[in-house]
Amino acid sequence: MLVYRGEVDPAMSLDLPTLRGSFAFPIKYGYAAVGRVERIGREVVRLKEGDLVFARHPHQSCFLVHQEGAEPLPSTVDTEAATLLANLETAVNILLDAHPRTGDRVAVFGQGVVGLLVTRLLRRAGMQMIVAVDAIARRRALASALGADLVLKPGDDLAEQVMSATGGSGVDLAVEISGNPSALNLAIDCVRFQGTVVVASWYGTKPVSLRLGGAFHRNRLHIISSQVSHLDPALGPDWTPARRMQLAITLLEELETAPLISHRFPLEEAADAYRLIDKHPDETVQVLFTYV
Repeated sequence: MLVYRGEVDPAMSLDLPTLRGSFAFPIKYGYAAVGRVERIGREVVRLKEGDLVFARHPHQSCFLVHQEGAEPLPSTVDTEAATLLANLETAVNILLDAHPRTGDRVAVFGQGVVGLLVTRLLRRAGMQMIVAVDAIARRRALASALGADLVLKPGDDLAEQVMSATGGSGVDLAVEISGNPSALNLAIDCVRFQGTVVVASWYGTKPVSLRLGGAFHRNRLHIISSQVSHLDPALGPDWTPARRMQLAITLLEELETAPLISHRFPLEEAADAYRLIDKHPDETVQVLFTYV
């Protein structure tokens, strides 16, 4: 939606070789395509015709990529679920950056697709309490189904509710992935003394105004950035993008993702799909384009 609404710095470089144009428009965008290999070149060794693959490529019905740009998927993977692989890889990266510990109490601000996947992965990782925050009722219901212990709407009394639920101390860790700059202040207010806030949102050109004179200052809070293009160097050299991707593929078959897919549009109706997401976010979770 940032790109669709023109809320990205037009001078920012595109970060994938398959994208074309610029953020100023026109732009060929998208990075979550799933399909079958139709043909291979003579030097291709890691794929064969008919393989199911994932590619970070803009939306179109047929395209040419280098073999390293097509990730082979197990034949048992559902093709619709596989479209969530980029989001799941991002969610995995957020946990790798956040370093949650078994028994932690965590708040996740924003329950879009990535936020919901983070909530599910945190539940799998053994958190003592997960608080999910979102303004949309449908997404709060999904968060509860995926493992959140407490689901809340953002508001002036949010911090009080979190403090009450945690015995007055606050959560150990907060993940801000709503895309709404105001949520970052709410996250700061909900974290305990010397706790951590992980900012995984991309705000684009939207300004972020923070209250740093109160809880942030007195409580010695840590704010860190999480972005999927890079891994935390503290993980060591064995953690590579390839390892992270393979983990995400493994998790794809383990996690229940079907409830996250709310709409399907033929590619020819892409404009209608974008308008729906833009004007009626309360009705959507994950929207897919179909090609057959």
